[in-house]
Amino acid sequence: MKKVLGVVTAVVSVLCVAGVAMASDAGAVSVFAQYKELGGNNLSLVAIAAALAVGIAAAGCGAGMGHAAGGACTGVARNPEVSGKITVTMILGLALIESLTIYGLVIALILLYANPLLG
Repeated sequence: MKKVLGVVTAVVSVLCVAGVAMASDAGAVSVFAQYKELGGNNLSLVAIAAALAVGIAAAGCGAGMGHAAGGACTGVARNPEVSGKITVTMILGLALIESLTIYGLVIALILLYANPLLG
């Protein structure tokens, strides 16, 4: 029960601070004003595309990281003498997998703030 209460408290805290964290200055407002001129449907489609970019990237990379960690654990369990080499290789692989998630985030930010469709 303590874990659930802690998670709920963390989520509520993040949601309460999100308004301050996402506060924008005049430059960001002008981008959304351009979206408004083009119609609200365009903004909603861009927001859905950005969410899908991050969501699919995170889901795929999460599955890949889980598979890599499971394979490393199996390898160390079968041959404990090479645990150092397996760990180094796994950490390198996890860093490369994580970079793919960051690419998804970059694409989402480009879609939201530097959309080439706005002209």
